[in-house]
Amino acid sequence: MSDGPPLVSFAGVTRFYGEGGGLVRALAGVDLTIGKGEFIAIMGPSGSGKSTAMNIIGCLDRPSSGSFKFLGVEVNQLSQDQRALLRRNFIGFVFQGFNLLNRTTAIENVELPLIYRGTPKRERRERALEALHLVGLQGRERHTPGELSGGQQQRVAIARAIVTGPLLLLADEPTGNLDSQRSHEIMELIARLNGERGITVVMVTHEPEMADFAHRTIRFVDGHIASDGRKQAA
Repeated sequence: MSDGPPLVSFAGVTRFYGEGGGLVRALAGVDLTIGKGEFIAIMGPSGSGKSTAMNIIGCLDRPSSGSFKFLGVEVNQLSQDQRALLRRNFIGFVFQGFNLLNRTTAIENVELPLIYRGTPKRERRERALEALHLVGLQGRERHTPGELSGGQQQRVAIARAIVTGPLLLLADEPTGNLDSQRSHEIMELIARLNGERGITVVMVTHEPEMADFAHRTIRFVDGHIASDGRKQAA
């Protein structure tokens, strides 16, 4: 672990939706610290708060109360534009559904975050090629999603998530649409990016076999952290 503030810290974070009799307590006072370079699996039943926690970490949602800091900065005090910049510059996202543009080639899909950043065309192309090679898709750069398998499409999505050089990769059920073999290949890739590139990974999953790739597993129940354990060294 490097010096300085943790990557993410929650102190008494709550998230309520609705009001009165329809009030839903998605998070009910969560304390959580995530250090740089960690690989964390978040588990829990439907409605436990795991996705809400992920959305807050990704600056897609705000706490109702409590403190959420990213690299020591109080995110709740940032404007909407500042939060968008934090998300764009420091966080990559991978989803269960790939979310690729169907009529666009792999390399063009990977370039998208760099277009939003205003990265020059030549640099954009070089970085997208590097990211695709990193996830093992040499020779597939010009293929559209329809010409790729599910596992290959998820590799494109991972390349798109890491092309900006994020500190944090948020993966929401990244193997949910894949068969067992492809799931293991994707998890090995994510573990390699964590180990070799030092990218912090926070992954929501309902599959214990996938969670075993992480170094630390956090279980949510009813808006609380029920357990938080680290894998014992072999």
